[in-house]
Amino acid sequence: MVADGGTVTICGRTEGRLKEAASEIGARWVVCDVTDEDSVEGAVAAAVENGGGLHIAVANAGGGRAAGPLVLNTLDGWNDTLAVNLTGTFLTIKHAAPAIGRSGGGAIVAMSSIAGALTHRHLGAYCVAKAGIEMLVRNAADELGQYGVRVNAVRPGLVPTDASAALVLDEPTRDDYLAQMPLGRTGTPEEIADAVRYLAGEESGWVTGQVFAVDGGHTVRRGPDLDHLIGQHFAAEVAGLMGR
Repeated sequence: MVADGGTVTICGRTEGRLKEAASEIGARWVVCDVTDEDSVEGAVAAAVENGGGLHIAVANAGGGRAAGPLVLNTLDGWNDTLAVNLTGTFLTIKHAAPAIGRSGGGAIVAMSSIAGALTHRHLGAYCVAKAGIEMLVRNAADELGQYGVRVNAVRPGLVPTDASAALVLDEPTRDDYLAQMPLGRTGTPEEIADAVRYLAGEESGWVTGQVFAVDGGHTVRRGPDLDHLIGQHFAAEVAGLMGR
């Protein structure tokens, strides 16, 4: 988006990383925690001021700490995972959409995951949060279209990043992911960015309420087997709890 000449404001919780990234790509930055409504509202206001209006918003924050069998998840971990993924996307839409409408219209792009469409054993809270994002996008698109605001989502497959390092570096887990991809390789951050750029731009001007899978074809098969990476560490505890 910067390369296309846009005035871009990036957000995140860590000021040092924001400054570094903003300097590298030529963007502006503002510290924001997407689970805090005042923080999101302030970030949107900063973006409006930086750009003289707002035409595009990307809800990209994700992650969570509720890894493990559902029956062993803590309520705090569950709530944290839904907050950063689903609630963060809701707050972004809530505050960005009016600013986009007042600027003459534009697009919001949310970030889902193949976990929103396929089960990932031991990542249940994350799956629920991403599935919720996909329905939120559809509902928001239905409500906001009349104001010239399009809402879509990208659904990435496995892409090597800091956040996915555990999945990529564990060989059995990575190989199982690859076995479910007709194209047989992991994706790149640039391929996800290209999809976001399409959904944010004029080329997709007649597209709203859609979830665009960029996953090497993974969603035509099954979800990954995470038993080796996560499940086996809890197997005895779950068996005891379940009376087996």
